Amino acid sequence: MSRLDSLDLTAIPPEDEALRSEVRRFLAQHLQGIPAATRARSWSGYDPAFSHALGARGWLGITLPREYGGGGRSAFARYVLVEEFLCAGAPVGSHWIADRQSGPLILKYGTEAQKRFYLPPICRGESFFCIGMSEPNSGSDLASVRTRAQPNEQGWLLNGQKIWTTNAHGCHYMIALVRTSGEAGDRQAGLSQLIVDLSLPGVTVRPITDLSGDRHFCEVFFDNVQLAPDALIGEAGQGWAQVTAELAFERSGPERIYSSIVLFDEWLAWIRTPQGRSAESQRLAGRIASHLAPLRAMSIAVTGKLAQGESPVVEAALVKDLGTGIEQLIPAVIADDLASREDPSLVPIELLNTLAYVTQVAPSFSLRGGTRDILRGMIARGLGLR
Repeated sequence: MSRLDSLDLTAIPPEDEALRSEVRRFLAQHLQGIPAATRARSWSGYDPAFSHALGARGWLGITLPREYGGGGRSAFARYVLVEEFLCAGAPVGSHWIADRQSGPLILKYGTEAQKRFYLPPICRGESFFCIGMSEPNSGSDLASVRTRAQPNEQGWLLNGQKIWTTNAHGCHYMIALVRTSGEAGDRQAGLSQLIVDLSLPGVTVRPITDLSGDRHFCEVFFDNVQLAPDALIGEAGQGWAQVTAELAFERSGPERIYSSIVLFDEWLAWIRTPQGRSAESQRLAGRIASHLAPLRAMSIAVTGKLAQGESPVVEAALVKDLGTGIEQLIPAVIADDLASREDPSLVPIELLNTLAYVTQVAPSFSLRGGTRDILRGMIARGLGLR
């Protein structure tokens, strides 16, 4: 029996589902008047004040224990929050990584002192984290990282470079996968995770401008950055196992389904009007919905595993791979639909602006969080095919 046979469909518990109405009221108030093309940025949108407002309502770190400032709720409660944030197009990028994976990683592998230092400000929306995994010339070969941390009398001396680090220029900390022993050819052996204070001397962050004009991707350089002994999270040499478990949080959530959802909703609103209505657009809407519904069910099923304390790495990879497909399909088929109209001047400018943005960033959907080739290799192993 393959590992994927254990992916049982489940439902969001009523007590967590009940969060939706309050969250929707809050978002309707805070996002009023913000154009769709801006809201389409959502989980790459950087707005510390908005993140702080979420923290004040107890909506960040909602799965973390109350003793560390969290909400003590289940992973389903966070799923409801995230689904509503993304569907509304809320600017959640500043706190996104800390809430999604850095906080749970610290909770699982950190010392008691690390938990008490890092987790409360994450829950208040005051402390932002980024991920230090990818490196230049490594592609999707994560195990070939060359960034190195050498132990010394003061702790760890860090040198190297990371790239594609989302919102690093607005973050306080990075959890970096680095080599603490051996060489790049040793692959997974000798890798560890360190918490890096990005304000330390020797850290340089340079934003990268993408095709859409956004600057949320960054490259980060470490030049003799001195870290304290307690920068190490978990066990030295166990970084590969830790980062693999961390990726289950990154690959399974609603953001792997809803990156194009603001565009989809904007288009749906238009095709319901007399100017936009057509039989073909109605069929197309049904086609997209028929993809989204089972993907959402699978994503919730993976959340169920996370809620049980499991690490559904292969299942999360499957959701991410399939979800990326529908995220990239949405702008492509909507563009075809709009181009087929007899009078293009009837298409609202805001819909066109939103389509233009999502079309520009859509190629990155199949890169972030693991490329298709890597994910499909993981899925094949999970199915016993390789």
